[in-house]
Amino acid sequence: MHDRHARLLLAALTAAAIATPAAFAAKPPPDPCSLLPAAEVSRALGRQFGPPASTVAPRPYRNTAQGTDCLYKASRGSLLFRVYFDESASQSADLFKRLEMFFGSGTPVPGIGDEAYIDKEHALHERKGNVRFYLRLDGVPETGAAKEKVLVNIASGIGGRL
Repeated sequence: MHDRHARLLLAALTAAAIATPAAFAAKPPPDPCSLLPAAEVSRALGRQFGPPASTVAPRPYRNTAQGTDCLYKASRGSLLFRVYFDESASQSADLFKRLEMFFGSGTPVPGIGDEAYIDKEHALHERKGNVRFYLRLDGVPETGAAKEKVLVNIASGIGGRL
């Protein structure tokens, strides 16, 4: 009889865990830049990028999470990957909407993350759960739609690791 109770309890706990995925938030890895390996950036852009230089990204508002800036450089151009791990998905969604006003109404990018858009400067903003990130290419020969396509490809890889 004891085994039956243990199995029922385990089944109930498993069902509760499956039914409430939003209760769990992604935790930042020890090195947030590891979410985007330099080799992946190099492949996506067709030229060699070095490992990222990591610095603290500023809090967008008081009492919000600090982020991490990961700057990848090549002989021609750079990629900035800025990532934040917010306390909850709802806080992340709220901040994502509030910050959109600073970057201009963007073009939605369906199929990646919970929400994503390309801003007026051709940078990509994505939110998945409690994680928000931003990708911006500078000084590269790619322009407009070509730049956006590369950023969407890179963002898909990051989102898959969250």
